[in-house]
Amino acid sequence: MKRILKLILLGAPGAGKGTQAEKIAAALSIPTISTGAMIREAIAAGTEMGKNARAYIERGDLLPDEVVIGIVRDRLAQPDCADGFILDGFPRTVPQAEALEAMQVGITDVLTIEVSDERIIGRMSGRRVCKACGSTYHVESNPSPNGEQCACGESLTIRSDDDPAVVRSRLAVYHEQTEPLKEYYKEKGLLRTVIGQEKLEDTTALTFRALRIPCAKADEVK
Repeated sequence: MKRILKLILLGAPGAGKGTQAEKIAAALSIPTISTGAMIREAIAAGTEMGKNARAYIERGDLLPDEVVIGIVRDRLAQPDCADGFILDGFPRTVPQAEALEAMQVGITDVLTIEVSDERIIGRMSGRRVCKACGSTYHVESNPSPNGEQCACGESLTIRSDDDPAVVRSRLAVYHEQTEPLKEYYKEKGLLRTVIGQEKLEDTTALTFRALRIPCAKADEVK
């Protein structure tokens, strides 16, 4: 019998949640749901919640919890979530977690990927992107063969949100607002912890092991 996984992924910005979400989703054929993507989809679909979100965005305001929660509720009610899903970016606060619990969607697991702030700052500040073709590089782990230029010939740039000062600010917000969710879900017996490794495949193996997903590499990682 196929295991139904209804997962919340936690971790600081740059910890690698998105990458692991992609791999879990591919292994189990379940959707990854991110807050940003849901908001864009709701706006494009013209749902009532999408219209509310558009009004806030057009005014330049942050979306209040009730709008975000409404969009999440609508998305989780879609048929493709019946056999499981991955929530990446929601909930961000304990009140949002309480609202999610009130939806009675039956969260089965909460996984936090732990990476030190200094490693995250190093990862993100070393990232370089090409505005022309969208390619992404890293000065240490994946440098461009053309130095400061992309393989397509265009100059590489640093995204504004990869600036070390900006990264530190985002991390501070995470520690203040989102990290308390770890204790919230630990008390419910749902929390699992993975220590982010230097090699992506090793983090994936530990993630799959923690979630009891078959993975050949998982048995090789101690």
